[in-house]
Amino acid sequence: MTDGWRLFKRAAEWLIEAVVRLCGWSAILFIFAIFFFIFHKTWPLFAEGFDLREFLTSARWQPTSTVHPCYGILALLVGTLAVTGLAMALAVPLGLGAAVYLSEFAGGKTKEILKIVIELLATVPSVVWGFIGYMVLGPIIIAVTGAPVGVNLLNGGIILALMSVPVIVSVGEDALKAVPDSYREAALALGASRWEIVYRVLFPAAKSGLLAAVLLGVGRAIGETMAVLMATGHAAQIPHSLLDPICTLTATIAAELGEAPRDGTHYRVLFLIGVVLFVITFIVNLTADLVVKGIRTEKE
Repeated sequence: MTDGWRLFKRAAEWLIEAVVRLCGWSAILFIFAIFFFIFHKTWPLFAEGFDLREFLTSARWQPTSTVHPCYGILALLVGTLAVTGLAMALAVPLGLGAAVYLSEFAGGKTKEILKIVIELLATVPSVVWGFIGYMVLGPIIIAVTGAPVGVNLLNGGIILALMSVPVIVSVGEDALKAVPDSYREAALALGASRWEIVYRVLFPAAKSGLLAAVLLGVGRAIGETMAVLMATGHAAQIPHSLLDPICTLTATIAAELGEAPRDGTHYRVLFLIGVVLFVITFIVNLTADLVVKGIRTEKE
């Protein structure tokens, strides 16, 4: 019985270790599988002599034209970056400010209520946010600004900011809580006020976590589809003001993939747009990794 139990225990440990290893490697395998799938769909474009330069530099997106189809994504790319930038300009101060308030200033009941509300905001489906942007925020923008339409860059930026705030607040609060209490006690002993503790002690000590919170918010905004499709107007043009309708890369894929002829040029170009989104995400993550490593090096 003893030897049998030992053999069973070793087999169970080996099985658990194998499952853990598989789980660890599965993420890498899934990423490579996604890359292979997308590049497999887009590779025939380059075999046919697709003009990549026009694809990246032209602002004309007319894939369904029977005379001269145009596949330029410059307007879509500018729209994506513009709405993401506006959303972060609104969400980062609000999100980090709320994180500081919850971590350092809010009392017991107030803190719990606010945390519940923020968690509920994070669970609202994106289509509901899009519906709010279209039916509620759009008429308000028309009434306040006199814009001809309420679905535009400003509408999409506000909606994405509201969607990104819960992520920034949650991660930012955890980063501030991770700062040792000895830092706060030392600052108080030196006569620092509560606000001085926040921006002279906590922010420098929690740089990495706060940066991660901001980048998660950026990822939430860049990858959003349904809300921006409903709130931005879906017009493939380069915006010149906050009140211009725009179109984003993700919304274009969602709106047109179901109607594009399978394995046609339009169909494959939509997959190529997915490659562009992968590249943008990679650049954001690489930049964040380099910045975080630089911060850690400075601390050491």
